[in-house]
Amino acid sequence: MATWQVQDAKTRLSEVIERACTEGPQTITRHGTERAILISIEDYRALAAHKPDFKAYLLGGPKVDDFAIDRDRDTGRAVEL
Repeated sequence: MATWQVQDAKTRLSEVIERACTEGPQTITRHGTERAILISIEDYRALAAHKPDFKAYLLGGPKVDDFAIDRDRDTGRAVEL
C-alpha cells in the first residue's frame, strides 16, 4: 500500500486516484500520522454491499431461544442484627 503526504496527494490527486484503482488502497498521512485511505469505487461498493441494516444486525445475533439459567437455591448465611 502506497503512502502519500497530504501536500503530495493534493498536487498529484489524479495519480493517487489512478493508483487506488490499479494498485489498491492509498494511505494519506499528515505529519507522519495516517489520516485517510483512498480506495477505488469497486472496493468501496464491495465493502458497503455487506453492511446489514440495523434490524438485520439485531436479528443476526446469537439465538437465545433455548437460553436457561440454573439458579442457585442457596439462601445465604444467617446474619445477626
